Amino acid sequence: ICLFIKKIVHLIVSHAEKKDKQTVIGIVCLLYPYEVIRLADNRYNITLSRSDKKLKLWRNCGLMLTYKCPASCEFCYYHCNPKKEGLMSINDAIGAWTSLRELAGNSAKVHITGGEPFLYFDHLANIMTVADKFDLGPLDLLETNGYWAKDVGDIADKLEFLDSKGLERLKISWDPFHAEYIDRNRVLMLVETANQVLGPERVLVRWEKYLQEPVKKDSELTEENREELYKNAVFDYPVRFTGRAAGKLADLFADKNAEAFSDENCKGAFLGAKGVHIDPYGNVFNGQCSGIIIGNLNDHSLDKMWENFDPDEMAVIGTLFEEGPCGLLEEAEDKGYERKAAYASKCHLCSDIRQFFFDNRIYSKIIGPCDCYGVAETTKEKTFVTER
Repeated sequence: ICLFIKKIVHLIVSHAEKKDKQTVIGIVCLLYPYEVIRLADNRYNITLSRSDKKLKLWRNCGLMLTYKCPASCEFCYYHCNPKKEGLMSINDAIGAWTSLRELAGNSAKVHITGGEPFLYFDHLANIMTVADKFDLGPLDLLETNGYWAKDVGDIADKLEFLDSKGLERLKISWDPFHAEYIDRNRVLMLVETANQVLGPERVLVRWEKYLQEPVKKDSELTEENREELYKNAVFDYPVRFTGRAAGKLADLFADKNAEAFSDENCKGAFLGAKGVHIDPYGNVFNGQCSGIIIGNLNDHSLDKMWENFDPDEMAVIGTLFEEGPCGLLEEAEDKGYERKAAYASKCHLCSDIRQFFFDNRIYSKIIGPCDCYGVAETTKEKTFVTER
């Protein structure tokens, strides 16, 4: 039935005027679930029986405008900091946006993140302008830490422009980790102005309770106080121990040996992600699995990448898919990896092994890029962004 309906859809669309194609697809989606039609196009799914768990259609795409960020948060899923580089081109951003629409139809949702997108506001504005011109649909979400919000007029101007180009929601990151780098007064000003310009229903504050109950500045904290603050924050809002979060932060919670994760594979994470993140260089990461490259936009469009994605057949990914990170241990230890006494989670173990692979240039086409791994961060400088 799926193949029959798919042929009908393709036949109708191929004969429709370009401007009418999305309308035709939308009407067909009302008659039959679009995701069911598309699932049969994936090379992994087509080998499965009817009852087997399928690879979900990628409906969501996070465009990482840059790895550069004025903060260097300990819970960052990447390794963003002020010294990072990379800027996603307009062509890559629009290409990814377009191919997600080809893949997921009207259910496609795009958000822009970083790093910190507002470091390159003019570039962000150009992407939004082109997307609006090509009628790619609204931008579902734009993330920021609010470092830039020091003038009400400037904030309002930027948000009014973004609103005019299709921004649906603004998400402001605030928590004990960002509080080490970003001035709370700027975040408060941004929240208040955004509520006025966009309306409170379109303004999200991540971990808002910490905005209402201010945390101490970094200069006021002892190392013991800071660790306690980190622990309380993670207990309140669990995080994924990958990227920089797999370092100092994860070690605070490490209480299991590697064998404790021997029965945990990553099949559910790969099949059920429903989305990807794309970095400034076109690298594509499945869901929140930063630093595991499943493809690159310079080689294939997003819709074609999904169609050809078979996690069971890819180096490293295939092992994680079937066995989880414990499946990588033997090879890693044969090549010199020294396991930790304890890990905080399956993701912590995976990240630590991948850091070893990265350091030794093993599986470099999959384990990368350097922006996702700890490279010369021992001399990291902490710069607090405050009013000037």
